[in-house]
Amino acid sequence: MKAEDFDKKFDQGESIIDDLDLSRARRPEQEQRRVNVDFPVWMIHSLDKEARRLGVPRQSIIKMWLAEKLEKTAG
Repeated sequence: MKAEDFDKKFDQGESIIDDLDLSRARRPEQEQRRVNVDFPVWMIHSLDKEARRLGVPRQSIIKMWLAEKLEKTAG
């Protein structure tokens, strides 16, 4: 498909998903990397309590709070 046909299809609001090769698509700065962090037991209990209250995994609470803090310090 020519670029102008692709653009026209997109501009007309048609779906272009089937025309894309998403097998190599990447989201910059969103790659996952595993890290190990040791927390005191009292902190784990508090994290678990909040995670249960919100109905999410402990890891989600940690990620969310870290992201909030990093956004505040960056801005």
